[in-house]
Amino acid sequence: MTHNGVVVDDTFAEAFPMKATRLLITAHTLQWARHAALAATGFATSVIGCGCEAGIETELSPEHTPDGRPGLAVLLFAMSGKELAKQIERRVGQCVLTCPTTAVFAGLADGEAVALGKNLRFFGDGWQISKAIGGVRYWRVPVMDGEFVAQETTAVVKAVGGGNLLLLARDTDSALAAASAAVAEMQRLPNVILPFPGGVVRSGSKVGSKYASLGASTNDAFCPGLYGLVESRLTAETRCVLEIVIDGLTEADVGTAMRAGLRAGIALGAARGLLRISAGNYGGKLGPYHFHLHQLLAEATP
Repeated sequence: MTHNGVVVDDTFAEAFPMKATRLLITAHTLQWARHAALAATGFATSVIGCGCEAGIETELSPEHTPDGRPGLAVLLFAMSGKELAKQIERRVGQCVLTCPTTAVFAGLADGEAVALGKNLRFFGDGWQISKAIGGVRYWRVPVMDGEFVAQETTAVVKAVGGGNLLLLARDTDSALAAASAAVAEMQRLPNVILPFPGGVVRSGSKVGSKYASLGASTNDAFCPGLYGLVESRLTAETRCVLEIVIDGLTEADVGTAMRAGLRAGIALGAARGLLRISAGNYGGKLGPYHFHLHQLLAEATP
């Protein structure tokens, strides 16, 4: 299938079940809320080595936050509810509690309740107090700039991780332009994050390695420097491949984001150096969610 000169492979992205939560971080100014959100979602690109995948979902105006202050919504994803609960406590405790003027609230109403401020309150050394408003409990912890307010629990829900697109281009500039365009469109959408730096990953991986200690290794079939040395999935004119990974609260959210990314890449076209769009999968063995590229494009057609 070819659109605007760009070949779209007849393949699918293979995604897997995860657990997720949304946190609302507010502060005296949006700048301080962003400082906390960036710190709390740092080192969270891949569960392979980071324990969770996280990112900023959107900015929040004061009329859309529980305390009427500016803020940001962040999404955190992990492979289990237990691991996610551990990541929430560590990241909020080290990165939000510590940041001037911040507060933190649950961004999801329904789901399995896990601790948010419930354990962090003990930092108050006995001076912490709680208040229930509308059946929801909040903790107020004294700190040096006043108090840190945290909702007692947040909700954890089932989610989907690992949706992806592979952008195959004739050079680095073309690949970066296509990736940036796709990321910009995906980041407009709710309920998804792109956890890698700038939303893009250059070190796409395959399952397994020649080294027994590694569970994942470079996706050699898509490495231009190995063309002619391995069973390559590339052509000689492809000199740069970049991947975009998508995590979403639902299967539909991931599919919508992938569709937006596909359309953005196609809009640039082969004239701008994008040659093909593909996706990473493991023959259906990794996860139950399969996002077929041709089907996503067909669904996008009026």
